[in-house]
Amino acid sequence: MAPELLTMMSLDIRNRMKPILLSEMKGICLMNRIDTKYMMPVSMLPQLLTRLEHDFRIQQVNGQTVGQYWTLYYDTKELEMYLNHHNCRLPREKIRMRTYLDSNLTFLEIKRKSNKGRTSKERIQLPLNTDRFMRLGPDVHDFLAMYSTYSEADLFPQINSMFNRITLVNNNKSERITIDTNLNFSNCQTGETASVPELMIIELKQDGKVSSKLKECLTEYRIFPGSISKYCLGTILTNPTVKSNQFKRKLRTIQKLTR
Repeated sequence: MAPELLTMMSLDIRNRMKPILLSEMKGICLMNRIDTKYMMPVSMLPQLLTRLEHDFRIQQVNGQTVGQYWTLYYDTKELEMYLNHHNCRLPREKIRMRTYLDSNLTFLEIKRKSNKGRTSKERIQLPLNTDRFMRLGPDVHDFLAMYSTYSEADLFPQINSMFNRITLVNNNKSERITIDTNLNFSNCQTGETASVPELMIIELKQDGKVSSKLKECLTEYRIFPGSISKYCLGTILTNPTVKSNQFKRKLRTIQKLTR
């Protein structure tokens, strides 16, 4: 879906779905949670939002309901974090610098998945003038030492990701949904670029595995849990030499969804 069409559709749904402001989101960050991911063709986005409009509120930032995100993923020279995910190793982590372009905020984030399948996230805000391709530097040394198994000397810029995001929160503020579209990737090491404009990745974030209106809707559409991380997808699409055999089935699914 072209960005301008996504914006027009967002304006329409904004008129029908109650807003929730960024200031109201602080109490529902769900930094330690259960994630359930789905992949869908982006053409189904309008009907999905229509089904959810009475049960969810839509996040607005500076009057906008479609956010722009830029993310730089770090990894070791040997792509250890990518390979840990590929090989289904737990616990594992990802380290990224994320800029929320609409609110002009940048964070260094450590996202971890435990042996029990729970996702936790720690982050530290970075200055507004942070260089997107910088070495992480000593200013975050203590943060990495406290929350990560890696030091700044281990980490190198790997994948740039740009995408649009719609964020929904259910009426009782117990779950959050992110819908990512217009996925674009560039590889800092190979120089290759790729995009998947026909795909959207949906992530349901809950404190535990409980019932959800989103799950009900997707089951009716015969869409079942299953996804691939944006970092891993971007790596596969922009690095032809990387090990990827464990992701081949998911790549075939993406090909079917985006035909």
